[in-house]
Amino acid sequence: MIRAVRSYLRPYLPAFVFALTQVVLISALELLKPWPLKVIIDHVLTETPVPWGFAQTWSPQSVLWLACASLVAIYLVLSGLRILNDYTTIRIGQKMVNDLRRDLYSQIQRLSLSFHHRHQVGDLLYRLTSDTYAVQTITMNGLFPVLCSLTLFVGMLLVMIRLDPLLTFLSLTVCPILAVLVTLSPLRGWLVESATQMHQQKSSVYSLVQWAIPAIRVVQAFTKEEEEHRRFMAQSQKSLKADLHFYLLENLYSGTVSVIIAIGTAVVIWVGARHVLAGTLTVGGLIVFVAYLTSLYGAIDSISQAYGSIQGAKVSLQRVFEIMEEKNDLKEGSRIFSAGGAKGEVAWSGVSFQYVLGQPVLRHIDLHVQPGQKVALVGQTGAGKSTLVSLLPRFYDPRSGRVTIDGIDVREFELKSLRRQIAMVLQPPLVFPLTIRENITYGRPEATEEEVVNAARLARIHDSVVNFPQGYDTVVGEQGATLSEGEKQRLTIARAILFNAPILILDEPTSSVDAETEALIMEGLQELTAGRTTFIIAHRLSTVRQADLIVVVRGGRIVEQGNFDTLMRSQGDFAKLYRTQFSAQEEKTRALV
Repeated sequence: MIRAVRSYLRPYLPAFVFALTQVVLISALELLKPWPLKVIIDHVLTETPVPWGFAQTWSPQSVLWLACASLVAIYLVLSGLRILNDYTTIRIGQKMVNDLRRDLYSQIQRLSLSFHHRHQVGDLLYRLTSDTYAVQTITMNGLFPVLCSLTLFVGMLLVMIRLDPLLTFLSLTVCPILAVLVTLSPLRGWLVESATQMHQQKSSVYSLVQWAIPAIRVVQAFTKEEEEHRRFMAQSQKSLKADLHFYLLENLYSGTVSVIIAIGTAVVIWVGARHVLAGTLTVGGLIVFVAYLTSLYGAIDSISQAYGSIQGAKVSLQRVFEIMEEKNDLKEGSRIFSAGGAKGEVAWSGVSFQYVLGQPVLRHIDLHVQPGQKVALVGQTGAGKSTLVSLLPRFYDPRSGRVTIDGIDVREFELKSLRRQIAMVLQPPLVFPLTIRENITYGRPEATEEEVVNAARLARIHDSVVNFPQGYDTVVGEQGATLSEGEKQRLTIARAILFNAPILILDEPTSSVDAETEALIMEGLQELTAGRTTFIIAHRLSTVRQADLIVVVRGGRIVEQGNFDTLMRSQGDFAKLYRTQFSAQEEKTRALV
């Protein structure tokens, strides 16, 4: 983990060194801070001549003026350096956070759907937006304060030894006690365990909100607002309780350090006062020593506090690198398709697949599709139709067997090149909270206005778009809230048309539209699918009748395949499915006509 943090700090090493230089200057000024007061006490209030040759003839008033002016100058420069140092360190930390977020988001985007099925969106969101701050906490709020405090500690120690070695020795007696507290105290383990629990509970709150807000229509439809509110408040209370427990332990740790430091300070003041009474130390010297002691103990306390912050941040960083180190179960191939794209010959050979070990979804699938064929996949919900076509763009890889395009295993292709050959219209229709134009051009942002309009015309949505206030520049809202279900479906079809891929996967593209709109869309799809290998997960008669090949899937197996007339004559599974499902749809269509 430390190596990973160093890798994010390395690009900003010059700025980090610049910040450390500022720290050295700040430490030097901290060393100077008590001296004007010492001069005032020892040489103004007592009218003892100053030991500087150039000012031995100065009056006490002149020495007082110089001491006060020096004090103001020290604080002015010190304040400026601290502002500059804060800006430098915060800027470095934020850039590191941004770099880590960039890499984490890129990793999340690359990982397969199997990974995303295992993780809640809210948890990933929390890791991306909150846990990534840990890299800033460890470096700029942890490592950097420790280096600053060590620099100040060494400087203070050198000056204090010259002032009074015995008092300096007494001052350092607290260090072994604090070292034992940091390394051997059970507080260390409690802090880590509590920090882990705190982040897990916060992540659960994110996950709950992420689930509930998109489902608000269902929540309100079933009048479950109060129940969902209770669920949220219960999780929020757990999160707050975990927060409170962590901060209680952190304050207990901080309080223990403060008590130890207070005891050390009291011992030093007691002995120092005796030295003043004995005449071996001046009052000004004692005040300077106590000021140094406060800074010395402040440095020790800062190191201790940084340790507590680092313990909490380490948990967050571990959560981030859990994702960063996740191995993608889809290995990248090396082949790429030619500029002309795939011919469209697709085959499944002995393919079996399971999401969960021991629960097969597909069993020994053998299917061969010729270029340009239109294939309808039919069967009951859960039969495995969507899973079957999901293996084609390699959302998953089969447990056994192979899927080929143009006779080559899809695992041999680069994922980007492979997926560029496949356009998809999925259920439910996914619409982004962008403009209509941006939604249509999502797969081809370089498309011309003419190409966009043509795709919209083929999908039969152009006439609706031109009636919107801003036309193609209309923002559709979250999850396409400003569009009807039919419009959202046609928008995703326009996106697939514009993508212009040789292979199409259509997950019932007309399921959300009425019979009249369906007929219009089918006209556009007829032109779109011409010459392209097309897979249609079908639940409506219109799409089944137009297919060149109908594949019936039941229980993860292909039980029948053939054209419409052949399957109807065989009186098998398709004929039964037709009589129970499709015939009712046909009667409804005739009634509408």
